[in-house]
Amino acid sequence: MSAREEILGRIRRSLRDVPSGESPEDVAVERGYRKKDEAPHEEIVDRFAEHVAEYRATVHRVGEDELPAAIERALRERGVGRLVVPADLPEGWVPEGVEVLRDGADGHRLTNGELDRSDGVLTGCSLGISQTGTIVLDAGEAQGRRALTLLPDYHLCVVREDQVVGLVPEAIERLGETVRTEGRAVTFVSGPSATSDIELIRVEGVHGPRTLEVLISG
Repeated sequence: MSAREEILGRIRRSLRDVPSGESPEDVAVERGYRKKDEAPHEEIVDRFAEHVAEYRATVHRVGEDELPAAIERALRERGVGRLVVPADLPEGWVPEGVEVLRDGADGHRLTNGELDRSDGVLTGCSLGISQTGTIVLDAGEAQGRRALTLLPDYHLCVVREDQVVGLVPEAIERLGETVRTEGRAVTFVSGPSATSDIELIRVEGVHGPRTLEVLISG
């Protein structure tokens, strides 16, 4: 018996007492956890910035009119010369003097090699979660496909203050329609990519960017 057959068999055995006509919606599940953070939004955004920084990400708070200059400064200090961006990234975000690798423009998808050889990627996001310091990408506006934020070694991400929610259940509720109707990939980012081996030695950059920099704009 293969592992797949064994797992499916165990599932069937665990469900054998469930009536054939019953669906998950027929059984009420108590959900006593908090579903909304009632704190003032400014406090929620402050906690988001604090928690993102705890994951070894670099965080900057900038005004909306300061965003283009902040992006230019971050890229210059990082020494980014070849920058990956999604096709629908706002034009005002891209500074002069940088070679732009625009994924999806005119139907052209960057290869994995091109993504890997770039100096970094600039994107927006779908949501920020204050409770966990997590950035959510759903391949929507100004984000591009998942590979764009997995292969480059440096990710500069813009998070608008109005995209920050307090709790994980709030984020899941907002993402529900995207998942149910559009089926886009959803990625949760809590700091730079990191893992540990059997000796608990932390290694960064294995499953995604080694460096995460976040601009919170509002």
